[in-house]
Amino acid sequence: MSAQIKFLAATILLTGMIGLAGCSSNNEQANSATPTTAPTETAVTATSEPEVSPSTTPTETASAATTSPTETNKNAADANPQYSAEQLKELLVLAKKGKVPGVEYAAHTGLIDEVEADWGKPDQQESAGKGIYATYTDKHVVFGFNKGSLIFDVRSSDTALQKLTLKQIEGTLGKPDDTTTNGDDKIYTYQANDQYQLKFIIPSSTGTVDHISVFSEQDSFNNMAG
Repeated sequence: MSAQIKFLAATILLTGMIGLAGCSSNNEQANSATPTTAPTETAVTATSEPEVSPSTTPTETASAATTSPTETNKNAADANPQYSAEQLKELLVLAKKGKVPGVEYAAHTGLIDEVEADWGKPDQQESAGKGIYATYTDKHVVFGFNKGSLIFDVRSSDTALQKLTLKQIEGTLGKPDDTTTNGDDKIYTYQANDQYQLKFIIPSSTGTVDHISVFSEQDSFNNMAG
């Protein structure tokens, strides 16, 4: 009987030890199977590389199409001589009729009374030289007339005329028939015909025309002077 009890006790003890060993093994396997985050994976974070935005390089900026001052001046120089030549030829044609561009009243035939009836009283009127001069500022025109009201001098200071130089004038009309000086002004005179003279008044300070004059010399002598 005692031997049976000992055998049974040994069997129970052995069974318990085997059970404990199995539990320990299962716990180790469970611990080994627990997922962990690798330090390397944690450290490697997905990032987007910054995009390089397109930009205009200095070379591209510098190559933008522009018109240089040299090209602008060249174009103006090419266009102006032809315009001036046509203008000068027209001036001479009108001068033979006693007129300047844009004005219907002529020297030798026009009366200052007719001008005043159409244009009104002049902005300024004064005696000068051989007659009386009436200035119409807005129209850039001055009329010289004698005491008989006959116009003998028609002057224009239109801005288009003030672009002309002596070189351009001589290039189209040739050398003037006469050159005189009045203070700072050089006066270049062309004999349009027996009746009229075409004069270009050019200040030395500018080198370009200040005004032109279509002049009837014989009418500048006042036949009605008392």
